[in-house]
Amino acid sequence: MNITIIDYGAGNIQSIKFAFQRIGINPELTHDAELIMKADKVIFPGVGEASSAMHKLEATSLDVLIPKLKQPVLGICLGMQLMCNASEEGATKGLGIFDVDVKKFSNKVKVPQIGWNQISDLKTPLFNEISEKEYMYLVHSFYAPICSETIATSNYELDYSSALHKDNFYGTQFHPEKSSLAGQRVLENFLKL
Repeated sequence: MNITIIDYGAGNIQSIKFAFQRIGINPELTHDAELIMKADKVIFPGVGEASSAMHKLEATSLDVLIPKLKQPVLGICLGMQLMCNASEEGATKGLGIFDVDVKKFSNKVKVPQIGWNQISDLKTPLFNEISEKEYMYLVHSFYAPICSETIATSNYELDYSSALHKDNFYGTQFHPEKSSLAGQRVLENFLKL
């Protein structure tokens, strides 16, 4: 199976690569449009600040390519947020795949949220054999509100989307590559989609 991780200079791609290698897959790291389009599955990672990450996508026309992909695509953390309509972080226009705007947690809670939190209300085969209230690892100051495309929720100050799904696109706010055996199961489930 040909797995491609989009390498656009704004992702924690080595830990994602190692997570796939642990389950016997050696993914390709690339920003080459042809290689991405040929992949069986695509991982869209993201760590950092939304507007600068979006500028990096625009510089290589990946902002045009990603929404047109037909194979299963998994956005992780900032990758998921960039797949939304917009983000309050840097007043960033997103890719418009998920019909929701990313918001900032209020100053009533410590941001970023760093550490383990539970996921609930699990939907779609992405969460096969994952228990309700399973713990996943998160690091984020912004969140996607609950919407029609929510397939998992978490609570930090309020309930928010810890995973989204529309057509061939999936997104997780949590980091499956850092979430122990449960996160590994999410990656294995993604490979079976």
